[in-house]
Amino acid sequence: MHPKVSIIILNWNGLEDTTECLESLKKITYPNYEVILVDNGSEGDDVRILSEKFGDYIHVIENDRNYGFAEGNNIGMRYALADLNPDYILLLNNDTVVDPDFLTELVKAAEGDATIGILGPKIYSYNEPSKISFVGTKIDWWNVGTWPTNEIDVGQFDELREVDAVIGSALLIKRATLEEIGLLYAGYFAYFEETEWCVKCKKAGYKIVYVPRAILWHKLQSTAAKIEGFYLYYMTRNRFVFMKRNSGKVRFVLYFVHFFLWKFMFTSVFLLVRQKNPKLLWTFYKGIYDGIGLTLKV
Repeated sequence: MHPKVSIIILNWNGLEDTTECLESLKKITYPNYEVILVDNGSEGDDVRILSEKFGDYIHVIENDRNYGFAEGNNIGMRYALADLNPDYILLLNNDTVVDPDFLTELVKAAEGDATIGILGPKIYSYNEPSKISFVGTKIDWWNVGTWPTNEIDVGQFDELREVDAVIGSALLIKRATLEEIGLLYAGYFAYFEETEWCVKCKKAGYKIVYVPRAILWHKLQSTAAKIEGFYLYYMTRNRFVFMKRNSGKVRFVLYFVHFFLWKFMFTSVFLLVRQKNPKLLWTFYKGIYDGIGLTLKV
């Protein structure tokens, strides 16, 4: 008996990427899954084209606007939990291509340990197929985040291991864990929502596991690159929000001081002197301003 998996894929003006992702999914060996395609307010004919091409293979949810990564996935998860009765939910970026056995390996690892709550695969760079991008990580509480690996694969990450966090481009969560820790915090819009999920998962007593035999390839930031400054703004803003919500008062104050003594000056000089881009500098400052403002509300 294979547990049922609901796979949620967000699409926002990403017809070509989403098509390639779905084509790779159709080749997977795992037998019991359904795909939910959540269109986040695409401007073109993405929904019509994808619906015609993939038919009953996908459940389509057409949002009236872009709700971001967090709430877009929440919409898909609510639908899955209400209508599809899955044992697992897989968040999968539309700019990924999966190995045929990747879901089989994730579920196999999950079923082997009842204390596991969240799992993530080995993620390679799409443009450099032998370079590993993510393998699960420790959370860096000083610089705040989970960072890419960017190493050529020579077998150094071939062991299943427990980690602090995996990234949301490919994240498998058990239904029981999801029901205990809740949905993603929509206030992030994009970035850090899955990191907070992992923090909550561990606080609830579950393990987070990296599964090296589950493999996919990721086109890093293909969606964010469509909007100049998107990544910089939300990563800057959401670091403050994440710390306020998850770090505790002492650690938050220490991060605040560390940020303005180091990160603020370094990034300002880099954007203005090295990149000569005042517009991005303003985006960085707006991210700081909005992030501090939001910490007063969370």
